[in-house]
Amino acid sequence: MRLRIATGAALVALTATACIPAVDGPPAAYPVPAYDQPADDRGGAAAAETPRSDPPPPPEDLPGRRPIERGDVAMPRTARPAWEARPVTPDAQIVAPTRYVVAAGDSLQRVADRTGAGADAIARANALAPPFTIRIGQTLAIPGGRYHLVRPGETGIAIGRAYGVEWSRIVAANSLSEPYVLRAGQRILIPGDPDRQPSRAERAAAFRLDIDDILTGGEPAPAPRQTPARPVANPRRVLPPSAVVAAPARLQGGFVWPVDGPVVRRFGPGRSGERNDGITIAVPLSTPVRATADGVVAYAGDGIAALGGLIIIRHGNGWTSVYGYARKLLVQRGQSVRRGETIALSGDTGFADQPELHFELRKGRTPMDPQTQLPRN
Repeated sequence: MRLRIATGAALVALTATACIPAVDGPPAAYPVPAYDQPADDRGGAAAAETPRSDPPPPPEDLPGRRPIERGDVAMPRTARPAWEARPVTPDAQIVAPTRYVVAAGDSLQRVADRTGAGADAIARANALAPPFTIRIGQTLAIPGGRYHLVRPGETGIAIGRAYGVEWSRIVAANSLSEPYVLRAGQRILIPGDPDRQPSRAERAAAFRLDIDDILTGGEPAPAPRQTPARPVANPRRVLPPSAVVAAPARLQGGFVWPVDGPVVRRFGPGRSGERNDGITIAVPLSTPVRATADGVVAYAGDGIAALGGLIIIRHGNGWTSVYGYARKLLVQRGQSVRRGETIALSGDTGFADQPELHFELRKGRTPMDPQTQLPRN
């Protein structure tokens, strides 16, 4: 389920429902903030009258950051996301439904190359199971459709943007599964009308990112024989956008709380029907945000407007953690982090009502209630 945050009048309604009593969690670092103040121009609670005094930059601060301003996100020097660095040309081949009789020397991939259809699509249409053995004289159904040939460095997000089709629809049309990394040379089916070119507005709509998009469509397709990059030890070394970043194989240990503070918005549906895929923890501005477990940073940026400064970490065994609303990011994509290591400073960016942290845990693509996984204090 995706985090959907409304704007305008809907956001005011969302804010009104956020008056949730604190639930079991770590000790409160300061009193639970008031959520029933008049709405400000961002649709959230009005700022407190007491002036805020920002602490000096931490010692791990790096050169090259933008000036810190309310509502802005300060980040280390970073390469552009792969979906921005490697544009996609929408040159898909339109394939008519047909039949193909297997000849000597044919493999499933060779049949795909000859027909222009995707090997995975042919396998599904003919109920072929790994290792996808075919025999001479066998008649295969070739499913028609619009097939895009994936090039090295292309991402699912960029492919969806090029065709004006939501990446989630492409995932469903191709029955893609964990770990969702495309392969160079793979042909994927693009749903929709192949004779109609998407408008600028449709392409823009298909590029409204959410957490699920980044998790399933954010990694570049590796070139043949390209191996995953080794995680870097610190943010001073930036991996190129074309580098494939592999998740750890296993989750090491359990999870710890990313910050100490009261939980002011819980996991699941709110009173007005909106759903929170994580929890919201109230903390003072610029509170150090800690990695909940060992892992590798899959994303660090501000590409999802609702979540402001955002970090996504993969931990192994399919686990992923998400940290939003940060005002300063201290890690890079491809960086290894240890449990309890400071990865960001909390803020009020995105659609945050005031200084707080949006925190999620996911198993595969499924959001889990973090409070069922975190220790009780």
